[in-house]
Amino acid sequence: MSTSKSIHPFTLSVPSSTLDDLQTRLRLTRWPDKETVTDWSQGVPLATIQELCKYWQTTYDWRRCEALLNSYPQFTTTIDGVDIYFLHIRSKYEHALPMVLTHGWPGSILEFRHVIDKLVDPEAHGGAPKDAFHLVVPALPGYAFSGKPTETGWDYRRTARAWAELMQRLGYADSGWVAQGGDWGAHVAASLGHQAPKGLKSVHMNSIFFEPKKESQTPIQNKTGEARALHLDSHRDASHYGYHTQQSTRPQTLGYGLADSPIAQASWIYEKLRAWSAHDGNVENVFSKDEMLDTIMLYWLSNSATSSARYYWETSGSDSTAMLIDIPVGVSWFPGDTAYGPREWCERYYRNIVHWREMDRGGHFAAWEVPDLFVAEMCEWGSKFR
Repeated sequence: MSTSKSIHPFTLSVPSSTLDDLQTRLRLTRWPDKETVTDWSQGVPLATIQELCKYWQTTYDWRRCEALLNSYPQFTTTIDGVDIYFLHIRSKYEHALPMVLTHGWPGSILEFRHVIDKLVDPEAHGGAPKDAFHLVVPALPGYAFSGKPTETGWDYRRTARAWAELMQRLGYADSGWVAQGGDWGAHVAASLGHQAPKGLKSVHMNSIFFEPKKESQTPIQNKTGEARALHLDSHRDASHYGYHTQQSTRPQTLGYGLADSPIAQASWIYEKLRAWSAHDGNVENVFSKDEMLDTIMLYWLSNSATSSARYYWETSGSDSTAMLIDIPVGVSWFPGDTAYGPREWCERYYRNIVHWREMDRGGHFAAWEVPDLFVAEMCEWGSKFR
C-alpha cells in the first residue's frame, strides 16, 4: 500500500480498441422478447432501449465527452490504499469558498457538468463574485475513474474520512471548506458533518434519507410532510427497490451481466434516470440521449458496475442520513426525489439547520436537472460561511 500523499495530474484517453469492442458488443446484442404490458411496469420497454442502442451505435460521440472532462483539471491521489480520481477547479476569485461535491448512484461527476462554471465564476453567469466556489469533485471509490477497493469496509463513512484527507492535502483544512451531496453523496456529507473534520464549516444535502416508519412513531405537527415521507417510502419499497436489494446483497452476481453487456448496463442506469427525475413522461425533456449515454459510458469504460454496486453491500442496513450533526446544516429538497424527511425529523439529528428550502421543481439529480435552482441554493447556503 502506497503511503504517498502526492497528487498526480490525470488525462483521460480511452483506447480506440475499447470503443471498437463496444460497437461489436452492441451489434451482437441478443435481445429478449418484448414486454407484455404497454407501460414501464416491467422495466425499460424493448423499443425504447433499442432506439437508444441505435443512437449509441450511429450518432453518439464519446470523444466529445472525453474532451469535456479533459477541459477540467483532473487529478488522482491515493488515500487509504485506493486511488481517488477528482476534478479540482479553482475559481479566479481567491476568496472563493472551497466545496467538495459528491455524486451518488447511478450518477457520476458528470451530474455537476451544468453547475461547475456557474459556481466557479458566478459573475460570468449573471451572479456576484462573492458567491464563488473552489470546487473539488471526486468520484466515489469503485466509481469511474477512481480505483476499485480490494478489501471490505469502503462505505460512506470511510469515504467521508477520505474526503477529509483529500481536502487536507489540497490545503483547505486551514482556510475552511464545505461539503455537499445527493444520493450516496448525501450520506457522505452527513457522515462528514457527524465526524466534523478539521476545517469543515457546514454540510448541505439535496437528498434526505430517514426511516419513516421509525420516525413517524414520534408525533410531529407537520402531518402533511409526514404523510409525504411515508408515501414515498411505501412507493419505493413496492415499485422500484429491487435494484437496491440486489446490489446490497449480491453485487458480484449482478456484475457479471452488467460487465459483459453494454445493453444490460445501459438499461440498469437508464431506468433509474427516468424513474428518479422530474419530467412529463419523456426523460429526454430533462436529459439528452448524449448526456445519459455519457454517464452510462463512465460505468462501461471503467468496468465499474460491480464495484459501484458493492457500495450498497458495504452499507447494507445502515443507509440513513439520520446522524447527529452539530455543525451547521443546509437542506434543499426537490419534489421529484424518491425520499423526503420533514424538517421536524431533521431537527432531531441536525442541531443547527441554517438553510432549509423545499423546492417547487426538480428531482433526485438536482444539479443535473435544475442547475440554476441548484446554484442559487448553493450560493444562499454558502453565503453564511464566507
